[in-house]
Amino acid sequence: MLKIYFSSIVSIFFFISQTTFCQIIDTPEITEEEINEHLNYLASDELKGRDSGTEEIKQAAEYISNEFKKSGLKPIFDGSYLQEFPFIKTIELTENNELTFSTSKNDLKPVLHAEYITAPFSGNATVQGQLVFVGFGISAPDLKYDDYDGIDVKDKIVIVLRNTPEPKVAHSEFDSHSALRKKSSVARDKGAIGIIFVNPYDENKSTDDLVEFEYDRGGSVTDFAVVSIKRDIIEKLFESDGKNLKEIFDKIIETKIPVSFELKNSSAKIITEIQEVKSVSWNVGGYIESNDSSHKDEWLIIGAHFDHLGMGGEGSLYRGDDPQIHNGADDNASGTTGVLELAEKFASEKEKIKRNIAFFTFSGEEMGLLGSNYLVNSMPFPAENGIAMINMDMIGRLKDSSLIVYGTGTSSTWKVILNKHNQYGFKLTFNDDGFGPSDHSSFYLKKIPVLFFFTGTHEDYHKPSDDVEKINFKGEKDILNFVYDIVKDVDSISERPDYLLVEKKDSQQMFVRKVYVGTVPDFASNVDGYKISGVSEGGPAQLAGLQGGDIIIEFGGKKISNIYDFTYALSDFVPGDVVDIIVKRGEEKITFQVKLASK
Repeated sequence: MLKIYFSSIVSIFFFISQTTFCQIIDTPEITEEEINEHLNYLASDELKGRDSGTEEIKQAAEYISNEFKKSGLKPIFDGSYLQEFPFIKTIELTENNELTFSTSKNDLKPVLHAEYITAPFSGNATVQGQLVFVGFGISAPDLKYDDYDGIDVKDKIVIVLRNTPEPKVAHSEFDSHSALRKKSSVARDKGAIGIIFVNPYDENKSTDDLVEFEYDRGGSVTDFAVVSIKRDIIEKLFESDGKNLKEIFDKIIETKIPVSFELKNSSAKIITEIQEVKSVSWNVGGYIESNDSSHKDEWLIIGAHFDHLGMGGEGSLYRGDDPQIHNGADDNASGTTGVLELAEKFASEKEKIKRNIAFFTFSGEEMGLLGSNYLVNSMPFPAENGIAMINMDMIGRLKDSSLIVYGTGTSSTWKVILNKHNQYGFKLTFNDDGFGPSDHSSFYLKKIPVLFFFTGTHEDYHKPSDDVEKINFKGEKDILNFVYDIVKDVDSISERPDYLLVEKKDSQQMFVRKVYVGTVPDFASNVDGYKISGVSEGGPAQLAGLQGGDIIIEFGGKKISNIYDFTYALSDFVPGDVVDIIVKRGEEKITFQVKLASK
């Protein structure tokens, strides 16, 4: 499952070859034995955690393709079971990163990685200018605190302390201003051309780590240089101006009054260059064609993601020093196995189905729903012909019969059907929201009713210990039979399930905010700006004329380079405000006036 909020003994089956795993008992029924066989291959060490863009994820894709073919499914992507899609795997620094300080006495050239680092969200830029210290880099008039008050930073490089002026206050009001991205956006909006982050002092004056260079997929602060530097370098610059960084820091902390000034004897030149590492990964798809002429154009969709975290890295909750294989048995070899079992069972009854049934497995889910997002924007059939999407993500750890179902408010028929077929004694928990941390969200954006089956998180979530021996095979079998009953019921009824809009609890909710725009982010995009994949019906954005595919490049006079810029800009307004939003639609720039609403 996609990361949003969060070694055991390896089974001997892991060492059996793929050839052996293909020799599954030949029965169309959903069985514990087949579930076990599929899981033991998909979650084996051989596949090294099925990281997107690797040879191992391709190997897993081919395994799924072979199973679809064996079951009698037709290839859905122009004669192929595989759909290749491009994505940005990670980022890396080029050799073209430099930092030089010039003082009245000498030049200082910190060593990259050892003494300074380019921030992972820095833009590619070459900047040169006078240095200005602006305390914590916070501009918060509502808190009667503004490090930029009375100081000119236009075309200059600012030095900013990390964290807040209330380091010992839990849940400080300043916390919402502490993010490095926000401080960078504020500095850029004030006219600065670059920012240098330095650590504040702790009680032992010992902590002085550089910012970690990790790709967060949030986009860069374009045309703006961002670096993190060791404190002793900045101390030397202050000394050349007859000032003491520690004394100034202590004064700000004690008085909560900003101390900002230009360093008369110091300037800097910064060169930042970050290179995107591009890769490709794959979705897998097959279908069963209906012979019923009355519903032949309609499609039921069953899906799950088959990628996981590889050797750990981004998204892993493992805190050990040595990389370990994250097998992802529950997340999401369990859901992938569900797709394979349901495909086999429905294929054995293909003469009875009224609608076409498409079976998809996606990669790139752990990186932000990349595969499913790509698929819904290049569908092998018209999206409006999709009548329902059933998603399975982490269905292998059924405990106390508790089964969570998301999307139950996306059609008026769902709760009736779910309760009707609960002959398995599940303690069902319903969540109406059609958006959530898995691939069904991509389909709901296309106005397709969705259901997402989930047995809950656990202590092995996103850790190397998510292994096959912890799977509840009997529980998964019951869940798959439950899903089968539901899909069969939906297929049998004359009318397609109606689509209902459930207000989106989107990613912007991770930030404190007062206003509502009604835009849906496109997490798979890689553009300068904030690309939206859709707008909520009846929301401010739709009423003003914005539409899916628009790239917001300015909001209320603030430049927007990424989703973070958009969120920070949003926090400056209240419901009822009318703001100008400039979007790029194709090659055209269009200005909309949007009246913000309350959430």
